[in-house]
Amino acid sequence: MNPFAYARPTDLDAALRLIAANAGKDAAPAAAPAPTAPPGLAPALNDTTPAAANQYEVRFVAGGTNLLDLLKEGVQVAPALVDINRLPFDRIEETPDGGLLLGALARNADTAYHPLIKERYPLLADAILAGASPQLRNMASNGGNLLQRTRCYYFYDVATPCNKRTPGSGCSAIGGVTRQHAILGTSEHCIAAHPSDMCVALAALEAVVHVQSVRGKREIAFADFHRLPGDRPDVDTTLAPDELITHIALPPAAQFAGHSAYLKLRERLSYAFALASVAAALEIAADGSIGAARIAVGGVAHKPWRRPEAEQLLQGQRPSDELFGRVADALLAGAVGRGANDFKIPLARNAIVRALQVAARGTVRNWRVSTPDQGEHA
Repeated sequence: MNPFAYARPTDLDAALRLIAANAGKDAAPAAAPAPTAPPGLAPALNDTTPAAANQYEVRFVAGGTNLLDLLKEGVQVAPALVDINRLPFDRIEETPDGGLLLGALARNADTAYHPLIKERYPLLADAILAGASPQLRNMASNGGNLLQRTRCYYFYDVATPCNKRTPGSGCSAIGGVTRQHAILGTSEHCIAAHPSDMCVALAALEAVVHVQSVRGKREIAFADFHRLPGDRPDVDTTLAPDELITHIALPPAAQFAGHSAYLKLRERLSYAFALASVAAALEIAADGSIGAARIAVGGVAHKPWRRPEAEQLLQGQRPSDELFGRVADALLAGAVGRGANDFKIPLARNAIVRALQVAARGTVRNWRVSTPDQGEHA
């Protein structure tokens, strides 16, 4: 692990001034040399990897559940870390329109078990609780979840070429072991899959990411936050190098609370990343027809995968397996396997159909919901 400077500011302005050193920098200078370690400390990177992706001068750290692993493995480098845990972004608050504002520093576990999340956004609660382990959910922050990096084997192996880690070096996954890799939205430069469960639900719920820098504030629609690889797979998001995620806004979604489902298919029951996952939310009208639908698929692309035109096939229709199959085919149109992950195409199709079947019948609640003014109910 490379040496780094450390700061723990107590206010937002101080934190943003520290990260402002990144402004205007390319996210991943391909020819940047690895930092030289002081005497007595091991070098940060394997000798076969002369540069790590995203060599910013400064990085924010909150829960550290992904970043610290990357630093220890030499996958990324950080000359300076800014600990933001003292900043006031750990709350979950109602918005005037009936939505919620999730603090970027609220922990995943606190978010999943929050009474208003469980009542109004059970899809999000289910997705968070499907991810990682209880210990990690207790540490991981909401903002950090949005920024976690792929679990591609080659990305983590600094002895192999990886365009996401070292731009221009090549993609070892193409022609390699691809069981965990993407089937949609890939490029000749990268076929890695996005790892988050929480982000799949946020994509379906059409969340909005609030960010801030010394230059001001802006809001990023969740659909625009993560990137497909293209020719720059090293750049995961549209977040600028000097910006901090402060909040995640959830629009009102009462129409979906009663008919949602998060389905995750994985190698083992706990602490495993999705081979395919589906966040499905339906609005069911009084006559039993579908008024609106939101569907996002995880584990199949470089970002949570949505196609609004596929969702529109459901509007005004009555739920049926045949209809759900057509929607799944539309969502997965253009999917391409690479041998070891060919199975993901029928797996994802079956997962989409199953998630829609469950959502149509009604949200499964395995908890009791308690709110200050409503008491406790099943």
